[in-house]
Amino acid sequence: MRRNVITAVLYTVVTTVLFGLIYPFVVTGLAQVLFHDKANGQLLYQGGQLVGSRLIGQLFTAPQYFHSRPSEAGNGYDAANSSGSNLGPTNKKLVDRVAGDVAALQVDHPGTNVPIDLVTASGSGLDPHVTPAGAEFQVARVARERHMSEDTVRRLVAQHTEGRQLGFLGEPRVNVLMLNLDLDQVAPALK
Repeated sequence: MRRNVITAVLYTVVTTVLFGLIYPFVVTGLAQVLFHDKANGQLLYQGGQLVGSRLIGQLFTAPQYFHSRPSEAGNGYDAANSSGSNLGPTNKKLVDRVAGDVAALQVDHPGTNVPIDLVTASGSGLDPHVTPAGAEFQVARVARERHMSEDTVRRLVAQHTEGRQLGFLGEPRVNVLMLNLDLDQVAPALK
């Protein structure tokens, strides 16, 4: 019996050191060397200032910017509180919020169907993308506010439209932060 206890304790110590310390350090080290940008959250800097991450949505409310999906994560896009609303499709609070958002978006587009991603949050509340239809819906407003042609704005949207991963996974999408940063380079927002 004593021999079994010693074997069990040694096995626990060895596997803890091997899989709890050595393995994570090796994997972290390899990730830092081989995939440095991805291992560090794909952070974006401009002029030495951190402006965001390619992986986490941000709140854009100014009319000269493309707007992200709504967020239910804490105080909006708070990664520490990542979650959806958990409200079902028949919940009055959700239905009323979506109806209000649709009405607000239709002010610029009377009678036009609003893309669903512009009025519903993602499961994480941190989605950095909108659908190409969601971006197209906003083109006229952004072009008007930046004094640009709609065709120029559409070309920027097309440049930032990512296809399906490996050609068949997911849906086409547009990274809102990347698009807005590019917009600021092409036609700086008027203050």
